[in-house]
Amino acid sequence: MGLALGVDTGGTYTDVVLVRDEVEVVASAKALTTRQDLAIGIGAAVEAVLNQSGTKPADIGLASLSTTLATNALVEGQGGRIALVYVGFTDSDLERHGLADALAGDPVVCVAGGHTHSGTEAAALDLEELDRFLAATAADVSGFAVASLFSTRNPSHEQLVAERIRQRCQKPVTCSYQLSAKLNGPKRAVTAVLNARLIGMIDALIGRAEGTLRRLGIEAPMMVVRGDGALMSGAEARQRPIETILSGPAASIVGASWLTGARDAIVSDIGGTTTDVALIRDGKPALDPQGAQVGHHRTMVEAVAMRTTGLGGDSQVHVNTSGLTGGVTLGPKRVVPVSLMAMDAPDAVHRALESALNAPLVTELDGRFVRRIEGAPTSGLATRDQAFLDRLTGCVEPLSAVLKTRMEHGALNRLWERGLVQIAGVTPTDASHVLGRQASWDVAASEKALMLLAKRRIGTGEPLARDALHLAQMIVDQVTSQTVSTLLETVFCEDPGFKTDAVDVANHPLVRRALAGHRGLIALDASINVDVVGLGASAATYYPAVGEHLNRPVLLPKHAEVANAIGAVVGRLSERLQGHVTAPSEGLFRVHLDSGPQDFRSVEEALCLLEKTLSERARQTIERAGAVDVTVKTSRDVRSTQVENRKVFVEAEISVEATGRPRIAA
Repeated sequence: MGLALGVDTGGTYTDVVLVRDEVEVVASAKALTTRQDLAIGIGAAVEAVLNQSGTKPADIGLASLSTTLATNALVEGQGGRIALVYVGFTDSDLERHGLADALAGDPVVCVAGGHTHSGTEAAALDLEELDRFLAATAADVSGFAVASLFSTRNPSHEQLVAERIRQRCQKPVTCSYQLSAKLNGPKRAVTAVLNARLIGMIDALIGRAEGTLRRLGIEAPMMVVRGDGALMSGAEARQRPIETILSGPAASIVGASWLTGARDAIVSDIGGTTTDVALIRDGKPALDPQGAQVGHHRTMVEAVAMRTTGLGGDSQVHVNTSGLTGGVTLGPKRVVPVSLMAMDAPDAVHRALESALNAPLVTELDGRFVRRIEGAPTSGLATRDQAFLDRLTGCVEPLSAVLKTRMEHGALNRLWERGLVQIAGVTPTDASHVLGRQASWDVAASEKALMLLAKRRIGTGEPLARDALHLAQMIVDQVTSQTVSTLLETVFCEDPGFKTDAVDVANHPLVRRALAGHRGLIALDASINVDVVGLGASAATYYPAVGEHLNRPVLLPKHAEVANAIGAVVGRLSERLQGHVTAPSEGLFRVHLDSGPQDFRSVEEALCLLEKTLSERARQTIERAGAVDVTVKTSRDVRSTQVENRKVFVEAEISVEATGRPRIAA
């Protein structure tokens, strides 16, 4: 009898499930995610499951973690300050594929070096320029990303740079060739930058999770869910945290398939920070052939084809005060619900809300609060930002009492993006408390905060809403509207007949009228033609109305609120690798390996060597991670052309996938 523990750390909740023999949910529990120390929330949820089921910690044979932490960090622009070493490229290459945006002002140096398409050295590596850059930046960054021209053809310059950094700085280094075997240097550089930025965050999460389990007596090996729904070892996740982007959403897709048995469906998972929409095709998550995209970042990480939008139960509510009709929009950033902040600091929150309600004018800062996150790393902060941070404490304070000048607004936003402060404000969760759909936290604080927001004036001079109840319904209706738009855009993007203009079609008035069942001189009808599965703690609150708008009831399976944690323990270990054989000259076939290129006179000999090398590496990787019953599949994509009536080899790509089930410790 095998017992597996699944843990999912979301933006708001940490979910834990105990699954027996991959067929039965024995127990489940939730605890608030404690961002200042994730171990607290994980420990509380695990202890609740153990107590609920009467399970002995020593009986658990496997633990697996899925997390939205990396996804949320990229959506919200958070993560450590890093530096990029860009080898063989020019400054103009920084603008390609959003690399400059991904760097977000972090230091970068372009040094001479790199290789050609065939793997020969294009220019000597300039180590002197690298040393000057390291001396100037190492103290102010948490890690380094390295990307070299054609490093997938020959990674030696990336390897040399990484070794130099480790010798001089002892900081974590991400090499782009280790994350993808595909060409496109700037896109690989983006992936490496994001990976480097996430290393500290994910390392801390895994370390604290493992430490918590050991403290509770659980000695089972720790797995982590990748963005494609497969499992990887905790050690690998610490080195390649970028592969955990969309980990939580991928786990939810695996969990949805397990819970419903659906072979083809759309899955919509609403969390505290994001809503993630993906497809199940033939019982498996559909993968994105272009690489995972989160927010504005397109990476080379193989992951589920996921449309992630900044819409969740804790999305920030924005008031439209400039128009004649008013209204609200939601996201993409997450704030702490006022109702939750009031649970931690009831006196400070209620005193500030009541004071603002009694004031003659309502400002944009009223009803919002800030709190410093103690212990978060502050390296690389500008002097002005550090000075502002030093004024804050771990206590909850009204924003109106903290912000003195307009310049401090910018400082606050930068600190927020770095994850150094928490901001609280009105959210859909507060609206649900006012409407009586939720009662987990301080209902009175939600009512006061919404009453305050309702008093804001729109373009006509009238208040935004009559009262807190009316505003709460406006906010919940906006959740429905934005969710419907996201689902429709996903459907039209995946429908072969509409791919090119999916967004325009999804939001076309005719489509909306057809969904509403228009009846006039013309009758219009439309509905989604596959099952829609709703997941997440608040799915039952918001998704029935979404189903009404789509003319397709949303399925809400039992245990939908912990589907991510379920998906974390019913997945499989998997390792996919790719490699290439090129022809630098007629009759010469070059295998591109991590150890450097190798040449052969026989194409079959070259293909067989690459196939064997990748197969052994993939098998060893998942066996080290704890896989059993390993199977390895290989495929060849050989490209050739006709020259003077004879077939000439151009290039070949070998793909290898090793899969196995995780070993359940006795």
